[in-house]
Amino acid sequence: MDMRKKVIILGAGFAGLQVARRIRNSGHEIVLIDQYNFHQFQPLLYQVATARLEPSAISFPLRKVFQRERHVHVRIAKVKEVDLARQIVITHEGDFNYDYLVIATGCTSNFFGNKNFEQYAFPMKSTNEAIALRNRILLNFEEALSAAPGEVEEIMNIVVAGGGPTGVELAGSLAEMKKFVLPKDYPDMDFSKLQVYLVEGGPHTLQNMSGASQERSQEYLEKMGVNIFLNAMVQDYDGKTLVLKDGRTIKTRNMIWTAGITGNVPAGISKDLLVRGNRIKTDHFNRVEGMNNVFAIGDVSYMETTDFPKGHPQLANVAINQAKNLATNLSRMVHNKPMLEFKYKNPGTMATVGKHKAVVDLPFISFQGRLAWFTWMFLHLMLILSVKNKLTIFINWAISYFTNDTTLRLILLPTRKELEMTNEKIDTLKS
Repeated sequence: MDMRKKVIILGAGFAGLQVARRIRNSGHEIVLIDQYNFHQFQPLLYQVATARLEPSAISFPLRKVFQRERHVHVRIAKVKEVDLARQIVITHEGDFNYDYLVIATGCTSNFFGNKNFEQYAFPMKSTNEAIALRNRILLNFEEALSAAPGEVEEIMNIVVAGGGPTGVELAGSLAEMKKFVLPKDYPDMDFSKLQVYLVEGGPHTLQNMSGASQERSQEYLEKMGVNIFLNAMVQDYDGKTLVLKDGRTIKTRNMIWTAGITGNVPAGISKDLLVRGNRIKTDHFNRVEGMNNVFAIGDVSYMETTDFPKGHPQLANVAINQAKNLATNLSRMVHNKPMLEFKYKNPGTMATVGKHKAVVDLPFISFQGRLAWFTWMFLHLMLILSVKNKLTIFINWAISYFTNDTTLRLILLPTRKELEMTNEKIDTLKS
């Protein structure tokens, strides 16, 4: 009789995928549940959105990763609720019982209750959203060719809301696209009319990095032609006009939302266990407070420690290291060994603005420029999980480096059948 304990992992992001891979031979029966059939490498989504990388270069089919694993079962489903009392995960594809539950559902865009932002802005938290944004950006220029004079400004203006790493990297990539790529594709278009805006509610870009990196990132962006609005809060947006709290307006059909995230907590988790940002409180072993067999890791988890009294930063490196520690503990539990506390040492943060323009903050040094850019390139290549995709990304980056161009500017809109399939799936999820 098989006495394996069943571990259900919700989410195949950095944290969930890492746990599943590390405990596949530990004596557990593993069910990995995600709404997509692939892992998506989120730090490079902006490069998909700006046509620098193919979606397949940063997306990893889950069944390919686990195709030879007898004790890892992938299920593509959306979680409706977790019943902690009965130890059951309820999904639209059926119910799954568990001995141990790992919640690694990550985070999603936070529109702070503004329905207009949710309806009209373009978020960028998934491969699907990055593809939609790529289509929107490329369609802009096709529409601008035949637009009436009064429509050109709102078509050509692109606003990035949020001056964190994603916003800075996206704004810089759009500025390079304007300078090096688009004039070749559209020689009869005046790209001086294309304006990229970066709107940040705080006094600096990259709020959580060093002063030197903040200043240099802003300097890079301004030299690249990005219009930076600091201490500027977005108040409303109707799809054509963006309104700031100080009364200024920007005409645009393209507002990209990177200004906030919120934990993607499944229904069934008590609100008493949630903290600001919709994150689940855990102890130092990543156990959800008050529970012995339910864990939360990655962006959705919140653990207070001496070094991180306000919780760990929501970064891929934190998620990966929490997953490694939890995998070790799940393996130790099979042999009745005590669990190990999670301890994290911040290795540093970084962001790239453009070619030869990046900023890196390490615990012992901060540096910017060409060396920082090569450091960013190398570390992101090493983070990619597949050898094939490492090669694909390296080739695409090399082409882009030497030619300041790519061959990936494809507008791929859904067909009628794809829309019908999507609507059918939505109706199923609602029922």
